[in-house]
Amino acid sequence: MKNFINVGLLGAGTVGGGVIKVLENNADEIEKKVGRPIRITKILDRNVNARRAEYGEQYCFTNNIDDILDDPDIDIVVELLGREHPAKEYICAAFEKGKNVVTANKDVIAHYGEGIYSLAEAKGLDFMFEASVCGGIPIIEPLKTSMAGNRINSVMGIVNGTTNYMLSKMSNEHLDYDEVLKEAQAKGYAESDPTADVGGLDAARKVVILASIAFNTRISLKDVIVEGIENIEACDIKYAQSLGYAVKLLGIAKNDPENGITVCVKPTMLPLTHPLAGVNGVYNAVFVNGDAIGEAMFLGMGAGRLPTASSVVGDIIEIARDIQKGATGRISCTCFKEKKLCPPEKMSAPAYIRLQVLDQPGALAAIAAAFGAQNVSLRNVIQSNGISTQKAEIVVITHSVSESNLQMALQILRVLPVVEKVSCVIRVEDSKLN
Repeated sequence: MKNFINVGLLGAGTVGGGVIKVLENNADEIEKKVGRPIRITKILDRNVNARRAEYGEQYCFTNNIDDILDDPDIDIVVELLGREHPAKEYICAAFEKGKNVVTANKDVIAHYGEGIYSLAEAKGLDFMFEASVCGGIPIIEPLKTSMAGNRINSVMGIVNGTTNYMLSKMSNEHLDYDEVLKEAQAKGYAESDPTADVGGLDAARKVVILASIAFNTRISLKDVIVEGIENIEACDIKYAQSLGYAVKLLGIAKNDPENGITVCVKPTMLPLTHPLAGVNGVYNAVFVNGDAIGEAMFLGMGAGRLPTASSVVGDIIEIARDIQKGATGRISCTCFKEKKLCPPEKMSAPAYIRLQVLDQPGALAAIAAAFGAQNVSLRNVIQSNGISTQKAEIVVITHSVSESNLQMALQILRVLPVVEKVSCVIRVEDSKLN
């Protein structure tokens, strides 16, 4: 038996640097927990000279992946390069070379997880990716282990810190979308091109992973209904607060035994009493409902150097323990079922709708008739005067309505002479409205 568990690290950037720091700072404790010390023997990075200057000569830096893949002493490859390629190819090559793999790459998992897991299983190796969803929050391993005895009914969560920061600022400081986006970019929470965050795609990749594990079936990115927060205005959040709701961008996965699985990313109104409603700033949270556990919430930092490194190192330790006991590959792919997706006509939820209308007699009656024609029942109606005396704003909260009926009602509303604009539509998660 070797004296060390040897790690090959792919990428020494933000998260990779965090992994180095955690393994250095907590080396003694980690050795006691594993039974052998863990050490990084080689690091792949494009900026070899810069990294040597940063970390000194104690690590062997290389820009050649073969130096790591062909090293027989390396037990675990940790992929922290980001993007899909060449990360996916390096992960597969590591398995072919008999090495266990840890990654934080949500893009690779969401797009290629099935094939990669099959390869790991065939080779009898560990494949772990806790940091791919919600950074430092442990959620993937609990779903696979401590909650494995449950039938999971739903998973929903705040899984993108950028949008949660923005919506929190809009709520707490009554700021407009454009203002908070500029501030998020200035603070480094949002990229110069924020599309993946504000458009919901980042959250969609994460909810694909969570849903696949929670429901033991393969969910693809194309199966996810995705809406971003670009159309949310400060007035929508103000209306929500007045009605007893908070607005959050949620990744939602539900398993209806009768109708099938629904997976979506949408701006959502939650009752202020819901645990997720109070999660603000850059924090992430995942809310799980299972038949045995009931309701459980996991809360923490969804990104950042050390929180994400915490999850990566946790995976390294788990694999090191498996190596010690000769038990790698013990948790294979959990997507062993083929479950149907819920068709749109079976999807249902309450909805918030804000309309710009002409302030004239019969306008409200025409709008109510459009909703009624599609069996959309209204719970709340708010009317306020606009800037012009000829304009008004109408806000409604519906009872639970099928997605198909809601879309038909919206189509009718958009061509009504009294409706100038359907300004905003937000789904509502509130059991009292079902």
